[in-house]
Formats: sequence, C-alpha cells, structure tokens
Amino acid sequence: MPEKFLKPYSPQDVEAGIYKKWEEGGYFNPDNLPGDRPESFSIVLPPPNVTGTLHLGHAAMLAVEDIIVRFERMRGKKTLWLPGTDHAAIATQSKVEKEIQKTEGKNRHDLGREVFLKRVEEFAQESHDTIVNQVRCMGASVDWSREAYTLDIKRRHAVNTAFKRMYDAGLIYQGERIVNWDPKGQTTISDDEIVYVEEKSKFYYFKYGPFTIGTSRPETKFGDKYVVMHPDDTRYELFKHGDQLEVEWINGPITATVIKDAVIDKDFGTGVMTITPWHSAVDWEIAQRHDLNKEQVIDKYGKMLPIAGEFAGMKIAEAREKIVAKMAEKGLLVKVEDNYVHNIATAERTGATIEPQIMKQWFVAVNKEFIIPHSNIPGIESGSTTTLKEVMRRSVDSGATKIVPDRFERIYYHWIDNLRDWCISRQIWFGHRVPVWYCTYPEGGKSTPMCANPIISIENASECPYCHGTVEQDPDTLDTWFSSGLWTFSTLGWPDDTLDLKTFHPTALLETGYDILFFWVARMILMSGFLVGDVPFKNVYLHGLVRDEKGRKMSKSLGNIIDPLDMISKYGADAVRLSLIIGAAPGNDLKLSENRIRGYKNFANKVWNITRFVLENTQDATDDVPFTEGDAAIQQEACGAFDAVTANIEKYRLDLAADQVYQFIWHRFADEILEESKTILKTGTPEEVASRKRLLTNTLKDSLKLLHPFMPFVTEEIWSSLPNTENLLMIEPWPSK
Repeated sequence: MPEKFLKPYSPQDVEAGIYKKWEEGGYFNPDNLPGDRPESFSIVLPPPNVTGTLHLGHAAMLAVEDIIVRFERMRGKKTLWLPGTDHAAIATQSKVEKEIQKTEGKNRHDLGREVFLKRVEEFAQESHDTIVNQVRCMGASVDWSREAYTLDIKRRHAVNTAFKRMYDAGLIYQGERIVNWDPKGQTTISDDEIVYVEEKSKFYYFKYGPFTIGTSRPETKFGDKYVVMHPDDTRYELFKHGDQLEVEWINGPITATVIKDAVIDKDFGTGVMTITPWHSAVDWEIAQRHDLNKEQVIDKYGKMLPIAGEFAGMKIAEAREKIVAKMAEKGLLVKVEDNYVHNIATAERTGATIEPQIMKQWFVAVNKEFIIPHSNIPGIESGSTTTLKEVMRRSVDSGATKIVPDRFERIYYHWIDNLRDWCISRQIWFGHRVPVWYCTYPEGGKSTPMCANPIISIENASECPYCHGTVEQDPDTLDTWFSSGLWTFSTLGWPDDTLDLKTFHPTALLETGYDILFFWVARMILMSGFLVGDVPFKNVYLHGLVRDEKGRKMSKSLGNIIDPLDMISKYGADAVRLSLIIGAAPGNDLKLSENRIRGYKNFANKVWNITRFVLENTQDATDDVPFTEGDAAIQQEACGAFDAVTANIEKYRLDLAADQVYQFIWHRFADEILEESKTILKTGTPEEVASRKRLLTNTLKDSLKLLHPFMPFVTEEIWSSLPNTENLLMIEPWPSK
C-alpha cells in the first residue's frame, strides 16, 4: 500500500499537481480523447466578467458544469467545455474610471480615448489572469486551447458580421425611441443594468382642469398636454377622444387634448392621467399609438430645460419642491401623500436615478418580419417569413430548447410577449465599436446624395464608397449582450463554416443563473436563430443563488461573504464543490456556511480511509474468482445505485445524484459493507475471502468513478495509487451493469 495513505488526506498538497497532470494529459481537448466517440457533447462556459474575482455564484456554476462535463466524457462522448471571459463593457469601464478618479483625480476625457482604453485593457488582462487561476482551482476541465474573449479579434469579426447581416435584413436600424439613460454615466443602459431601489417619497395630486391627476414626479409635468382615460370609464363618458380644453397649468394656461386608451387602469387613483412621452416608456408607447407630440423636459444631465420656464437649469431635486410650492400658490395642489412607496430605477454602476429619454440610437427590431434563409427550428421553415420574437418563442415551445426547471418557461414567454425593440448602442469607449462610418464631406470633395447614408462594414472603412472622401466611425459601442449573444457559435468559428461548428453546435447545454434568463439566454436564442438558423443549445439548466446560512444574500455590508478561494485553501476544492451541489435543486437558492463545507472535507477523508482499508486487505485480489451469492447480491445492489445516479444526472438533478453517491459510499459501503468485510476477511472460507476481496476492489473502483465528477481531485489522487489503473480516472468509462 502506498505510504501516503498512512497520513490524512491533504488537498492542499495534491490539487495543483493533479490539475497540471490533467492539463498535460490533453484530455480537456475533445480532439485528444481516446477511442471512437461518434456522439458529441458541448457546453460553453458563461463567460465571467473581467471586473475582478470569482464569487460563490461562479463557483456553483463551475461545479455544476464540470460535473456534467466529466460525466459525459466518461460516458464516451466527444466532450467540449469551451471557456472564455466577457469584457463587460460598462462594468469594466466604470471600475477603471472610478480607480483613476480616486488615485489621479482624472476622468477618461482627461486621458483621451486611446490612452484610457489601454488602461482598461491592462486591467481586463489582470482580471482575466486572476479568473483563469480561480477556474483551475475549482478543478474545471475546460478546453483551454479554445479559450475565447468577447472582445478579441475573432469575436470582433463575428460581431461586425452579425451587425451587417442584421442591418441588411432590416433587423438593425437607427431611430429615435425611448431608452434607459444614466445621467451620471452619460450612456444608455440595458434593463439588466438597472437596480430597483424601494423608496418612500411624496405623491402629489394636482387639479388639471376638471380632472385630478396624481404623480410622484411633478418636475416632468411641463410637457403634459394630453390627459388619458380608459374608453369604457363611465365617469368620463362626456369627454370624447380628441376633445380639447383650456387648462391652467404650472406656467400658465395650456391646451389639453383628451386621449382614450385601454392601457389606463380605471381602478387606480382617479382613473385619469397626464402623460410625459419623453420621460416614461409607458407614456411614450401611448404617444406612439396616437401619434402625439413629445417634448423634452429634462436634459441628459438631469437638469430642467427652458420649457420649465423659471425652473430651467435646476436639478430635479431642487426644482421639485419649488414646482409644488408654485402649484399650491395657484390653487392647483389638491393634496400630498407623504409615505408613497415605490421602486426607483437606478444605474447599477453609478447609482444615478435613471432618466428615460427619447434618443437616436441603434436598435434591433424584434417585431419586424424577415425571411429566414435557413432554419432547423421546428415550426419555422427555411425561406419562410417570421420575426425575432417568433424565433424566440418557437425555439422553446417546440421543445428544441428545454428549460430546467420548466417553471421558468412561463416567465420566458411573458418576457417575450412584452419585449420591446432592443437598444444596442452605448455611449462609452470600452467595447465593440459600432461598425458604422459616416462620410465627412471633405472640403473640395464631390459629395453625392448617397454620402448621407451610413456605411456598414465588417472591416474598417477607409473612405466613403460614394465620393472617396474621408470617413468617421460612429463613436458609440455595442451593448455587451450583443457580443455575448453570439457566444455559442462565435466561439466555434462562426461566421466561417468550421468543423467545430458542425460538430458541437447546437451546444448540448447552457448552465447559468436564473437571474439572466432574459438578458443573456433569450438574446442567444434570438441571435442564433437569425444568424445560424438553429437554437444555440438543446437544454438550459438554471441554478439558483448562493445565500448565507440564514438565507440572506451575501454582501460586503452584511459581512457574510464566503470567498470560494479561501474555502478551497482551507478544505479543498472537492469539499467546496460538493457543498454547492447537495441540496441545491435546479432553480432553487442554496444556503451555505463554512461548517457545511467543512463537513464535506470530512467526506473526502472518509473516502481516503476507505481506500486505505481496501488496499490493506485486497493486495492479492483478482477478477477471475466467482462471487458468493451474498456478494453477487451486493454487486447487483451497487449497480442499481449506479443506475439511479446516472438517471438523476441525465435529468439534471445533480443534487439528488450527489446525495446518492454520498449515502452509498459513506453509509452503505463504509458503515455496512466494510464492517461486514472485517469479519469475513478474518473468519471466512477461502472462497468467501477471495469473493469479498474482489467485491471490495470493484466497489472501490466503481465508487471512485461515480464520485469523480463531483469530487475530481481526491478521486484522481486515489485512482493513481490503485493497482492496474494506467489511465487517468477522468477518461475511465462510467460504471454500468
């Protein structure tokens, strides 16, 4: 028996060496896997943002995906787990800007675009290197030879190609629509970059001619020249759609127009509202339906515009109470409620209150019809007319993509039904520059009417194709989700028709948190459907959030953050992995504590001690002796347990599978079979002893195979010391009958 088993198991002494052995073996790369593997299995790693270090949510993701990947690899599939990182444009730029401001007292404009971007890229590279080290520490068996980055040269080519193809199909357009505007960050942001903060504020009721209207934002009301009510509200049946009336308002009399629209909730307040189309998405949609005028009241810096008269130039907070005071003086203030509770939309990165604005931006049209040239999506034929919304819906309701747990499908459909055109342009410097150029009409140049058209180009445009004059590129960058939406196929070589793309796409599985079902998962389905004509993945496994032992979200302010690397250094990666799996059903949150992790370190020790006992007592075991009747029954029982574990992994119930392995090894194998073996090995007949030695050897090997996806380090370390084990455990065949 190897001498190392005379000492307690020490993960700190072996894990780095084992990972190095795996990498040198080359089996993370599916091209190097032994044997004929006609069936492929692929996962792309949801790319962590290059903004710092991995947290427990990432650790849970890595554990889940590595379990599935190792399982499928051992089952003989050509298995690819493709890693990468996300440039996370707004988050990364914001982090670097804050650091420069803190240490140097400068902003990005002081440095200039080129110098600033170099600083951001240096930060991103440092973060990348940290993240890669952490992924290795978790034991993730990703194919590093195919590693990608959402902002690398290949992804840039893919992004520009996608933009041009979607533009040519009429699915990308430049237009004026309402967007989420961050007045502090000075950029549009996506819905997922909004944090809703509950706030108690005042709610004001004002007289608006014969009506009473309510609002929490009186500063927007200068542009309210339409009063809207439900067409079936009998209280206002005397007022007809389009009626006009003179109303005394903040800065004097205005002409108000009555609008009837079924979107109004008759039972909320007085059932009447005025609308501010420039500063509310709901109001903007009403204005669009009825072709109403829209006036801007607040500028991009959160200050009142000249339409506000005497309040022009004031910031919102300063103007609000002064406006209310003036309304009171005019006898237009009906009442004020002091404890109105509502959610305020704030920018995640800057903390600023979002100010919706109508702006000229680049959008993806989700309701526009187009002809899909090629489709493998059931219900959408090649050459048929469809929309991006329909592509997203049919991809899931046809079963081409299954969501686990399936309760999230209802939420997915609800999101699609309410989906607006997607704003993809951002007013920041870090990210994929919008691949659009404009003719600058050089002095002496021969401009043509065509020169007014934007120039969409996959490669950098060097001159105007119409007059051969100079061009300038659009200063905006693309929403990060645009590039990460291509992740499943751009990482496999698209837009080229590569062998990887043919072999591994659609990917078998996407595993991610339920909190980005809409922002990332749905956008990948959208992009893949149009650009590849297929779903990006066959299954979506949504894991829950990792919380503290009291069920609270982990945060610095609560002081309850558990650093996965700290836990790995204390208890080993295997213990951390198992603590994040057992009890974590798909889509459900998990409560985690250090004691829980410590408990699974004890399980690793148990497996180590089981091995010591088996090696001490089975040195002359052979496979050519028959089982006794009792041992044959135990062997059959073990096979049944193995089948149950396999079935649960196939259903993505990794929590149940891990617990079954744990229970079998600790309570059946160690507590019962080993204890019984002590007597048989001492007092049994030669036949019984030989049979039991064979049983112990077989059960240990199969148990290690079964446990390997969950606890790869300790199992690989043990496997390397067993007799007749020439291959790495990671490529051994999965136990079966």
